[in-house]
Amino acid sequence: MTSAVSRDAATLSALRGLLVDLRDKNPFYMPRLRDVSPPMPSSLADFASRYPLTSKAELVADAMAHPPYGTNRSEPLARFTRCHQTSGTTGQPLRWLDTPESWAAMTEDWWEVLRQAGLVPPDRVLFAFSFGPFLGFWLAFEAALKLGALCIPGGGMSSAQRVRVAEENSVTVLCCTPTYALHLGKAADEAGWDKSSVRLLIVAGEPGGSIPSVRTRLTKAWPMARVFDHHGMTEAGPVTYEDPRQPGHLVILERSFLAECIDPVSLQPVAEGRQGELVLTTLRRRASPLLRYRTGDLVQMRRSASGLVLEGGILGRVDDMVVVRGVNVYPSAVEAVVREFPEVEEFQVTLDRTGILAEVDMEVEASPSVAAALEARLLRDMGLRIPVRPAEPGTLPRFELKARRWRTIG
Repeated sequence: MTSAVSRDAATLSALRGLLVDLRDKNPFYMPRLRDVSPPMPSSLADFASRYPLTSKAELVADAMAHPPYGTNRSEPLARFTRCHQTSGTTGQPLRWLDTPESWAAMTEDWWEVLRQAGLVPPDRVLFAFSFGPFLGFWLAFEAALKLGALCIPGGGMSSAQRVRVAEENSVTVLCCTPTYALHLGKAADEAGWDKSSVRLLIVAGEPGGSIPSVRTRLTKAWPMARVFDHHGMTEAGPVTYEDPRQPGHLVILERSFLAECIDPVSLQPVAEGRQGELVLTTLRRRASPLLRYRTGDLVQMRRSASGLVLEGGILGRVDDMVVVRGVNVYPSAVEAVVREFPEVEEFQVTLDRTGILAEVDMEVEASPSVAAALEARLLRDMGLRIPVRPAEPGTLPRFELKARRWRTIG
C-alpha cells in the first residue's frame, strides 16, 4: 500500500510540473498565477491556501471572448486532435480540446474504471447512447476496446432496436445513464427478453447510480446484473469509480486528480466527512488543464482503505439547490424519495418562480393513490408539501442522456 507521505510527494511533484506549464505556456492561467508568490507550493496544504480557484463561468467567459475554444491551452492549437463539449445543462456549452497525450491519459483512467467494474475480454458491451459531442462515450468505448471486450455502439437506435441488438448479441454489459437503464429495462420486458445475459450495468452521467432507491430500481429492472457507478465530466475527464468495498461510494482517481472539498460559500476547506463542493486539479490532462476547478458537485469526502472516497457518490449540485418556503431542496434528494415507489414510471417537477416565494409541484406517471402516497412521503421526509398530480402513462418526457426532470417557470 502506498504510504500517505509517498502519495502526497508524488502528487506534489506532478502538481509542480503542471504549474510550470501553466506559468510558461497557458494564456488563460498565466495572468492568474502572476502574483502568486512564491511560485511553487511547499505542500498540498500550501497549494490549497494560496492558489486561485477556477469557475466554469470564467472558462465560459474566456471562450466567448476568444472563440471558439478559449485560451486554456498549454500546447499550440495544431497539437490538439480531439474536440468535445459539455452538455450545457447549466449554461453555455464549453468546447474542450485534447492532445494525443491527454487523450491517452484519460483512456487509461477509463480503463481503470472498467477494470474495477470487472470487465473482462469475453464481455460483450452495448453502449446504449448516441455518440454525440460529449466526452465520456468515446473514452469508455476506446477503453473497452483496449481491454479486449466486444464493443457494440448503440447510437442512432430506438430503445426497441437496442433491445433487439442486445438480445441478438447476448450482451453481458450495458453502459448508459441510470435513467435510460430503467427505461431500457422496461422496453426489454415489453419485448419479452429475459435480460439474463446482462451481468454488469455501468451507469454514469447522473448521480442516480449511487442513490440507494435508484440502485434498488436498477437491480429490479436488471435482476442478474451488478450495478456499478462512475462519474466524470468533459472538462476533467473520468474522475471516480465505484468503491468495490462499499457500493454506492465513489473512489477518486488520485493519479490523475488532486481533489479538495470546500464550503461553497466561504470557499474554505471543510472537515473530512462534512459536505462541501468538490474541487479538482488535473494532474495528467496537462494540455487543457484545470487548476482548483469548482465542479459544482456536492460531496462528502473521506480517506478510507480504498483511497479518497466520496461517501454516497455525488449528493447533488451546489447550483441546483432551491429554497422553497424556507426549505433547502436538492433534485437528487427528491428523486431518492420518488424512486422508493416502484409504481412511478416517470416524473417531472415544476419550479415556479413567478410569485413572491418559489413553489414546487410534481407530475408522476402513476395512479392517484400512488401520487397521494408519494406526496405524503415527501412531506414526511423533506418537511415540505409538494403537490403531486397523476399523469397518464407515457405522457412525460424520456431521456437517453442526462435527464432534465426539473423545469422552471419565471
